[in-house]
Amino acid sequence: MSKEEFLVAVYKNQGLLHKICAIYRDSKEDREDLFQEIVYQLWRSYPQFKGRSKFGTWMYRIGLNTAMASFRKRKIKTVATERLPEPSRAENDENPNREKLFRAIGQLDDAEKAIVSLYLDGFDITEIAKVMGIRKNNLAVRLNRIKNRLRTILNQ
Repeated sequence: MSKEEFLVAVYKNQGLLHKICAIYRDSKEDREDLFQEIVYQLWRSYPQFKGRSKFGTWMYRIGLNTAMASFRKRKIKTVATERLPEPSRAENDENPNREKLFRAIGQLDDAEKAIVSLYLDGFDITEIAKVMGIRKNNLAVRLNRIKNRLRTILNQ
């Protein structure tokens, strides 16, 4: 895959990256910084991409790892607000429950955020398990627990 093909593939899948950024960062500036860092890490890791998984799956894995690693490296000061910042065009969604769902997902730990993010983007259990590096059975149990926890949070 050439540089141009790489850029087209990232462009086609940028919605995945915007979701990761929305889940792991609160402010618009922090989301933009994280987006740039993820794209940079994708470019650095690109020579090692062997095509054994879908490009989107590989991209998600790099994105999640970057989001979680950068979060651990430096604690970003976050300010709790009543509303989430306005989404970018790529994040724009007319669903009125989107803000409430993102707020609930924000209460999960990093691994749970990653799992639910992949699940909401339509990845199947096998793909999610591969990205997360866990067994399918373990993932299924964790996913059920996450769903129950989100239901509890959303019903409060």
